[in-house]
Amino acid sequence: MNEKDKEKNERIKNMMGSSKQKGGGFNILNNDSTDGHGGYGVGTVSLNNMSPVFIDVEDGDAFVDMGALHARSSVEKGIKFLKDKNEVPNGRPFWLVWVQTDMLNGGPAYAGVAACEMTVDREIRRGYKSLPEHVNNMDKAMKGRILVEQMDDKSKDILRNYLETFNQEMWDRSSDELKNGLAT
Repeated sequence: MNEKDKEKNERIKNMMGSSKQKGGGFNILNNDSTDGHGGYGVGTVSLNNMSPVFIDVEDGDAFVDMGALHARSSVEKGIKFLKDKNEVPNGRPFWLVWVQTDMLNGGPAYAGVAACEMTVDREIRRGYKSLPEHVNNMDKAMKGRILVEQMDDKSKDILRNYLETFNQEMWDRSSDELKNGLAT
């Protein structure tokens, strides 16, 4: 904790008086949860460099929807997701692709990319997705893994074109594993 934060804590302790009541105080923290204080926020995961990219297979479109970080994307809203893909036979196919950016080869690049299958039938307000797969693939993307082999060629093309068009320099700095994984 820096000197300014220590002084702030002391002022608050003095305002509270010498008698401590159960649950009567505040936990004053610095903006950096990893500065060694051991309090609230230590060990948290930062999603600052994570982007959820949706691939709409039928429309041939890709778009980012940050609501997916909390399962509140435009694709997911109003849909009850089931665990069995067969219960949504007319579902529209989507891929939710977790894209982690990081510094590679001297600059920002697409460091981790992991795709998750999803189908949505708006008519019956039902869809299919595997929540454990979504969580695990997000984690793998955060750790720099590339998981795109399960995607169909059309979806790989859409994703590759989206990533290249969004930022060619980031694409150029990305790993050969990603480039080869999205090659069709």
